[in-house]
Amino acid sequence: MDDRDEEKKDIIDEDLYEEIDDEEMYELVQEEKRKALEKARKEKKSTVKRPFPKWIFYVIASMMVAAILPNTFSLPALDFLVTSAKLSTNDQMAEYKESVVVVEAGESTGTGFSVSADGMILTNHHVIEEEKRISVSFPESGLHEAKVVERMPEVDLAVLEVEGNDFPYLPLAEETVFDHDEEFSFIGNPLNFTGIANQGTIIDYTELNSWDRPVLMLDAPIYRGNSGSPVINKDGEVIAIVFATSRKEEHGRVGLAVPVDYFYEESNSPLIQ
Repeated sequence: MDDRDEEKKDIIDEDLYEEIDDEEMYELVQEEKRKALEKARKEKKSTVKRPFPKWIFYVIASMMVAAILPNTFSLPALDFLVTSAKLSTNDQMAEYKESVVVVEAGESTGTGFSVSADGMILTNHHVIEEEKRISVSFPESGLHEAKVVERMPEVDLAVLEVEGNDFPYLPLAEETVFDHDEEFSFIGNPLNFTGIANQGTIIDYTELNSWDRPVLMLDAPIYRGNSGSPVINKDGEVIAIVFATSRKEEHGRVGLAVPVDYFYEESNSPLIQ
């Protein structure tokens, strides 16, 4: 492999479990501070005789988060919880969150989401790989023992099943269709938090050296524990599943997601199709 090939080699984090080192933390904190100040400037400029401007709320909330959780709150995005709380006040987003679960498999913890009322759950294969004891936790009904009913390591997906019925669920889109820079929502369990809602934009498809087909490239705050998070479009349908992060020369740190098309192509399960 020559130098040019080495430069093109993808460095992806398929587990999303890496620790953020001090240098990266500093860079991300500085970037988030810049974003927060810019947001505050825009809010202040657009505010006319408002008794309690939004920009003050953002600044105070960020300061409170940083002060209250200095040892456990390692996320560089200081408005992470504020963003989730704001999004969760939307009734539709609150409904989406009911279908998103915490997946625990041995030492591995990730995200999954229900795709049927009878307990079918979609997650990443790497989250449950080689583990025999798997449990999932719904926000409302709590902990359930789960079994693997289908493994699709080629596209890093797995289908789990829990006993029961009338589970809340997210509908899968018939195909992955999107516009360039289209906004999307996603929900997951990053950095030991649960049920965190956030937003991002779809950049485009991207090629990976380790995959024989393209995946979605996302501009979104994706971290440890977001593996298996649903990518939800404006119609409330899941068009992809988060599985990794990567660094691209043009875009910096990006999220990667498996298009729902690949699930349909690889799955042999009649339970969902």
